[in-house]
Amino acid sequence: MRLLGMPVMLLFTALLGSASAEADTPDHEPDRVDALATEAGCPISHEQLEASGARIREVRIDNQNIFDLDDPEEDKRLFRAMNRLHVVTRSSIIRQQLLFKPDEPFEARLLYESERILRATNYLYDASITVASCDENAVDIDVRTQDVWTLKPGVSVSRSGGETRYGLDLQEENFLGRGGSVRYARRIDEDRRSTEIGYRDPNLRGRWIAIDTTLADNSDGHVLALSLARPFYALDTRWAAGGRVLDRKGDDSVYALGDEIGKYQENVDYFDVFGGWSDGLSGSWVQRWLAGLVYDSRRFERTADSIDLAVIPEDRRLLYPYIEYQLLEDNFVRAENLDQIYRTEDVFVGAQVRLRLGLLAGGLGSDRNGAVFSTRARRGYGDPSRVLWEFFAHADGRLEEGDFGNTVFGGGFDSYIRQSERRLLFISLSADVGEALDLDNPIEIGGDNGIRGYPLRYQRGDARARFTIEQRYFTDYYLWRLFRVGGAVFFDAGRVWGEDPFGSRNLGLLRDVGFGLRLGSTRSSIGKMIHIDFAFPLDGDDSIDNFQFLVEGRRSF
Repeated sequence: MRLLGMPVMLLFTALLGSASAEADTPDHEPDRVDALATEAGCPISHEQLEASGARIREVRIDNQNIFDLDDPEEDKRLFRAMNRLHVVTRSSIIRQQLLFKPDEPFEARLLYESERILRATNYLYDASITVASCDENAVDIDVRTQDVWTLKPGVSVSRSGGETRYGLDLQEENFLGRGGSVRYARRIDEDRRSTEIGYRDPNLRGRWIAIDTTLADNSDGHVLALSLARPFYALDTRWAAGGRVLDRKGDDSVYALGDEIGKYQENVDYFDVFGGWSDGLSGSWVQRWLAGLVYDSRRFERTADSIDLAVIPEDRRLLYPYIEYQLLEDNFVRAENLDQIYRTEDVFVGAQVRLRLGLLAGGLGSDRNGAVFSTRARRGYGDPSRVLWEFFAHADGRLEEGDFGNTVFGGGFDSYIRQSERRLLFISLSADVGEALDLDNPIEIGGDNGIRGYPLRYQRGDARARFTIEQRYFTDYYLWRLFRVGGAVFFDAGRVWGEDPFGSRNLGLLRDVGFGLRLGSTRSSIGKMIHIDFAFPLDGDDSIDNFQFLVEGRRSF
């Protein structure tokens, strides 16, 4: 069956050639956040309204149920039943997430940012905020949202990297229409059997307090996690504070060429408390400062299936205060048919930087002296209707006695090349280089991180490069009025460098080709794209299958 890879590769090449020859011009341009066009109910531009000092007179909430029963295509018995069973999001919950309210000065930027906040929730499919009517002194605003089905009972089966995972889930993403999520899950995968309960609410009682709790009883241990914080929820937020606690015990598996060769047990005790402040939005930029304290203790032990003692990670205890600086540009555009199928996407085309530095000292409770650092940089550039680029870079690790420890430097780019409204070429390239890595933090490559034709955690080393080119297709087919349908033909390549501390040999460059179906859910809060892929490995050892069949849910195309 390995020979099947050749016709797939030829098909892939032919598709790329025909796509570049067509180079269709998209039918529409994306709506930019800084656009000041007038709206049907208001002949005065947003810029003029702001200059005249107009104030908000009324905010009307129109929160729609899952299906539009005025549409004959959706006025079906099943859809009517789902609407009756579903608890529609309360108008008060929508209103609490808006960054504006009556009697405040009109500011167009807050309408766009509030849209992004609403669209980021799991229980809304889309949100639009428009000026319904106006005069020079007053503005009426309409907020329209559409709910999705938020009760998720059922059995799930997914397969990727040669491994099959099973799950029994009962989750309500919008409990009583109040925006909170309660969940029960029973899962079986390649590492453990797990029973989990939890609760999450990103805006507890309308006070912008985010809470997330998890309690899991696993076959190899447990998880107890609690996070409570008031984050920087908007660009102009002036302060933030919160903390997180984690108590986890579980087995970690070690793989070589896709096969498990042993385990070790990891015990984690972790907490992080922080406070932050900002001068808010200044022009198009936001600067933020945070200070906090982290305790991170990791203890490792043998298990019944333990690997050699020489490759069990060393215990470590890190306690450090830190300071963090963030810089963010307010620059977003609206688009569709990038990572979703005919769904509004808020695309970041600005700059973002995060720098964190912490101090390690034995006198503070750490088991070593030095520093902990973490950096992130991201830059979006271009136009989603033509060519869009996203560049990114990161560095994370420790400095111990002048040397790097457990440090990874990395970066790369994603590119979206628009060929027509329904055709897009996606290209991604990334690389990571490690230095003195902890044994529980290896650099790996395989079916779980971008090389779809190979098993999970197939190769391991101290450096990695990955490349993907994917031809995407966005059809107008609306399956059962439940799923938007798309497809992809792809080529992946990657490899690791350096020695594997667990002894597997380095096989060099790994390549695969494949094709797949994409189903974008429009009525459910799973918020995922269902991937159904066939991937054909072109390299690797003789023990791997001639093709990989993958079924899994992801956040994007």
